[in-house]
Amino acid sequence: MNLSILIPLLNEEESLKELYTWIIKVMQEHNYTYEIIFLDDGSTDDSWNIIEGFAQENPHVKGVRFMKNFGKSQALHAGFAKAKGDVIITMDADLQDSPEEIPGLYEMIVNGKFDLVSGWKKKRYDSVVAKNLPSKLFNWAARKTSGVELNDFNCGLKAYKNVVVKNIEVSGEMHRYIPVLAKNAGFGKIGEKVVQHQARKYGETKFGMERFINGFLDLITIWFLSRFGKRPMHLFGAMGSLMFIIGFLLAGYIGVSKLYHMYNDMHYNLVTSNPWFYIALTTMVLGTQLFLAGFLGEIILRTKNNEERYKVSSEVNFL
Repeated sequence: MNLSILIPLLNEEESLKELYTWIIKVMQEHNYTYEIIFLDDGSTDDSWNIIEGFAQENPHVKGVRFMKNFGKSQALHAGFAKAKGDVIITMDADLQDSPEEIPGLYEMIVNGKFDLVSGWKKKRYDSVVAKNLPSKLFNWAARKTSGVELNDFNCGLKAYKNVVVKNIEVSGEMHRYIPVLAKNAGFGKIGEKVVQHQARKYGETKFGMERFINGFLDLITIWFLSRFGKRPMHLFGAMGSLMFIIGFLLAGYIGVSKLYHMYNDMHYNLVTSNPWFYIALTTMVLGTQLFLAGFLGEIILRTKNNEERYKVSSEVNFL
């Protein structure tokens, strides 16, 4: 199978018919073998009924429906697990991603030998203040932190080799950083393609300004996991040990200083009257806690179970 097209969605009943017709047109024009997997992230409108209608008339259309809204990352995770195509295309359901870009992305994966190709919405039709400027700042920070040179991490239109999506773990709100996850998994050939961005035709965006705050927090999480996720003791243990040693040396100095003054009949103060005593004590306590945090992190890594992060209520056209 040439293509698996994954479409996560939430309450997009108005755009689904037009999007479906457009994708089918592109598939037929290029004679692709394909599957379209709609990933309904707990829609409360008529989206699922529409998807079931597509599936009845076209066996290449498949659907997964969550019991409630679990988030785009969980929807993509479910889709990646189901996808069978040689190339996986992800795109949003709001018609802001053009299906006409699919052949170009497909060719870059197949003939350009890329592991992953991310769309770049160079010319956008979103609000400059509410979306464009925060997005530029967000993408700059992501480039500097991750080392992945992409201009638009948040573009939903991306193409992947099948082997890539089978070897990355998308959780939380990490869908923005799939290229970083792929790089950390060993897939280094990551490309970018300028794609057409269209103004939203129906409804309103499901993401507010909080997505940028969450995005920066997720970026910090990925930075930490990529460096210390497998060995938390290397960070917390080292920091804890250093702080404990500094505190211990300070406490030792204070004790020796008092004994010296006592031995030479010099004036001295109580140890508890010395502010450095409390600094040393606090440093040793914090150092011990950091060391224990690293130790517990190691234990959790070795005993954790991969719990199911979402619940599926319905599926169509999956054998």
